[in-house]
Amino acid sequence: MARAKQKQNRQTAFDLFSGCGGLTDGLKRAGFQVLGAVEIEETSAETYKLNHPEVHIWMKDIRELSARSVTRKLGIRKGQLDLLAGCPPCQGFSTMRTLNGCLSNRDKRNSLLFEFLRFVEALRPKAVMMENVPGLAKNGRFKRFCRRLAEMGYIGKYDVLDAAKYGVPQRRNRLIYVAGLRRAVRFAKSRKKLRTVRQAISNLRPAGNSGDSLHDMPERRSPEVQRRIENIPKDGGSRSSLGLAEQLNCHKSCGGFKDVYGRMAWDKVAPTITTGCFNPSKGRFLHPVRNRAITIREAALLQGFRKRYKFNVKYGKIALALMIGNALPPPFIAAHARSIATALRQAGTRAA
Repeated sequence: MARAKQKQNRQTAFDLFSGCGGLTDGLKRAGFQVLGAVEIEETSAETYKLNHPEVHIWMKDIRELSARSVTRKLGIRKGQLDLLAGCPPCQGFSTMRTLNGCLSNRDKRNSLLFEFLRFVEALRPKAVMMENVPGLAKNGRFKRFCRRLAEMGYIGKYDVLDAAKYGVPQRRNRLIYVAGLRRAVRFAKSRKKLRTVRQAISNLRPAGNSGDSLHDMPERRSPEVQRRIENIPKDGGSRSSLGLAEQLNCHKSCGGFKDVYGRMAWDKVAPTITTGCFNPSKGRFLHPVRNRAITIREAALLQGFRKRYKFNVKYGKIALALMIGNALPPPFIAAHARSIATALRQAGTRAA
């Protein structure tokens, strides 16, 4: 029996550019049955399968995947899918890569936005959700993307929202686009109370001997760097507290990146978890009170993954941090997916 018919009462979704599974995890939390996913990068795809074994994943370049092969494999027809969601690789639109917009942007990955559009045209889902970096909003490709969806009958809207206001314990501004086919859908309502670093990671056992291989991965620092870390004030302290004599020469002359070698604060949200989150030289990634950077498990929790989410330590810190830093925060996705699910149910009720 086709996957789409296994659970008649569940709304269905398809995940494009799935990464290690943050978007799928969020869709599941919102009650969707994720039928399939596409991911080209092997390490991410293997991590996805480790956590979502029931979902069929195409591990290949999306440009080489036909929509017809997807519908045939999943046993669905055009117009049956409830939600098509994804995050086309966004590095090309990042302000970090373009020096805050001062450089021209010709990253080839930017064209993958139109692969997303190709699947919308072929599958005609009842709703669409696309997440990306804020810089995409000003790009001509995105405007063409929105115009084409409107021509197909989708009523869409987009905004730049902070994931911290949707249950993610970190500050993370993201562009999110949602649309319904001949119906409007809404963003989720934001929360007034934020989830803090303390709430996310303070109940973990001490790193190094916790029994969680992801939390116990060792770090190696030179004695000089370790001494600097130990001298940075606890609970939100900054390297500026060390005085110029104790700072590295490269930091003395650096006008930006002032969070480098800073500590997170217990009762605030974390800074944006990036692909360099295990390295204090990449941002405010020191533990609030321990004399170390956050562990890979702590990074995953601050990104919104649950503690039971599996990552294989055989890939090493760099690959793991890359997956986690590029992942979509599951609580952020879940909040907006629930809002879409409600709109689709209400539309179905009115139609009945």
